Amino acid sequence: MADIKYYLKEKEKRERKQRGYKKKIVRHKLTAWYRVLLILFLLAAVIVFMAVRYKNHIYMDYDTLSSIKRETVTGARDVRLGDAVLTYSKDGAHCTDIKGEVSWNQTFEIQNAKLAVCGNTVAIGNYNGRNIYIADSEKLLGEINTTMPIRDIAVALDGTVTAVLADTDVTWVNTYNSQGKQQREGRTHMDDSGYPMALSLSPNGQMLCVSYVYVDAGVLRTRVVFYDFSQVGSNVSDSLATVWDYTDMLIPEVRFVSNDKAFAVGDNMLVIYSGNHKPSPEAGHQYDGEVQSVFYSDRYIGLVFHSDDNENRYRMDVYDTANATSKPKKFYFNFNYTDIFFEKNSFVIYNETECQIMTMDGVEKFHGNFTKMVRLMLPAGGGYKYLLVTDTSLDTIQLK
Repeated sequence: MADIKYYLKEKEKRERKQRGYKKKIVRHKLTAWYRVLLILFLLAAVIVFMAVRYKNHIYMDYDTLSSIKRETVTGARDVRLGDAVLTYSKDGAHCTDIKGEVSWNQTFEIQNAKLAVCGNTVAIGNYNGRNIYIADSEKLLGEINTTMPIRDIAVALDGTVTAVLADTDVTWVNTYNSQGKQQREGRTHMDDSGYPMALSLSPNGQMLCVSYVYVDAGVLRTRVVFYDFSQVGSNVSDSLATVWDYTDMLIPEVRFVSNDKAFAVGDNMLVIYSGNHKPSPEAGHQYDGEVQSVFYSDRYIGLVFHSDDNENRYRMDVYDTANATSKPKKFYFNFNYTDIFFEKNSFVIYNETECQIMTMDGVEKFHGNFTKMVRLMLPAGGGYKYLLVTDTSLDTIQLK
């Protein structure tokens, strides 16, 4: 009997110890989890704090990280070509990367240059001439020789070019590949289809948008036409995708912002189109006042007007094509601008001596003066780092 009692006591002791061990293990695990959660919470808090601080941080100056010497000729102009700089004059053109190295050089004689840029691809033609040179930021792609005078051109990323060519009493809208081979031709006349005022190719070169002006009962009207050069469009007469008539406005500018988004700027309305093979109006935004300039990225469209605010010279209405029906955001600024370009969540306004950077939330990140006369400004890797192109140097700067 005593042995049984002893056994039961020992068993109870062992069970108590086991329960104690389990409680300790549970407490240890809970403590470890609490520590992990605390660390995660602190990390999240730090990330949020840094994000808010970064978002609201105001930059007062900049550091010059590097400066590379360059030479320019009289009359030369600089244009952004992706992440590189295209410099052209009447005697030729060359492309320079951010390190100051020349990627290519092309000599020519052009009196009145007609440029079309799509990302890092450019087509350079001579208004009234018969030659078009195609290149990207890395190399020359080809040359097109036309049989008629050039009036306007558009280019796609792969070097596809559409050119408006003048004939005796008709106008041709012909498309070529980057090696100069004609792929398609279109014939227009003012009395029927109209005269092409503006044109744009989609980045992939499969869609063409043309704004035609025509006469209807003695009044000038506009017709926006989309052509589909893909396999889908090859089954349709003249590759015609969609046609949109506007009897109450002229449309002097059309642009693709992506392969399935385009816009038209009229004298009283902005129209945003969407669709891969049959683009249609997604939104129309009416406005008062004369559009002074148009700027755009693969998402945003900015229209600059004279300001309705006495304290500022200009107002820019920014439209978000990702939410095309939403009202534009209005931003005011008070200096004459050379150029405006969009970044991911901000935009940059600048001229030769002054620069202002605003976020889409209306936070002014920077407003200051350059130490040199700036010909061109472009992003240089994010994080408020930029390349400044001057007469004598390529300067990489970092805001601080």
